[in-house]
Amino acid sequence: MNRLINFLEQLKLNNNKEWFEANKNTYLECKFNFEKIVQEIIIGISKFDKAILPTYDAKKCVFRIYKDVRFSKDKSPYKTNFGASINPGGKRSLIAGYYLHIEPNNSFIAGGVYMPIPEHLAAIRQEIDYNSSQLLKIFNSKGFKAFFNGFDEIDKLKSAPKNYDKNHPHIKLLKNKHFTFSSHLTNKMILNKNFVSNAIERYKSLYPALVYLRNAVEK
Repeated sequence: MNRLINFLEQLKLNNNKEWFEANKNTYLECKFNFEKIVQEIIIGISKFDKAILPTYDAKKCVFRIYKDVRFSKDKSPYKTNFGASINPGGKRSLIAGYYLHIEPNNSFIAGGVYMPIPEHLAAIRQEIDYNSSQLLKIFNSKGFKAFFNGFDEIDKLKSAPKNYDKNHPHIKLLKNKHFTFSSHLTNKMILNKNFVSNAIERYKSLYPALVYLRNAVEK
């Protein structure tokens, strides 16, 4: 992981095709090592989450490092992170799953549903409305609280969603547009020899919340 972090630090300073091509072999080595880590995590997750198969191919979970700059003001061609999504149905799946983001000084473990389609968004809000006690029980559990603090506070509605009272007791939860959770990782944590097992422990603590979200859209 040390080599991976160093590569990403240098890429951030030299985000251009010439430098990247000159260091392509280092990139491929780092990508291979990242995929190995993701494969170990997949196997670990599959032991408690039967929707994740241990035979999932890490290569299909890892996102490309090449950016799509067509609609971006930032035209730098490469991402400065390695990311992987471990989901039932693949990395583009709409089902609540797991995410790993490795970036110098900005790494994190995450999970949940980002930008749910309208039907899923409505279903999750309805589940929170009807069955908030189960969600709050998960949020208040010792395992969950050790690493996470409820839904991420990002891009929320400013007013109550349609058909919900602004005085609803759980209006703060209902205002979410995304239902994601994240836990920050320091560089020291990433470089720790027990990183994979520590990551799996965090994912395991997140699992009940993902089941809650999955069940909401499957009803």
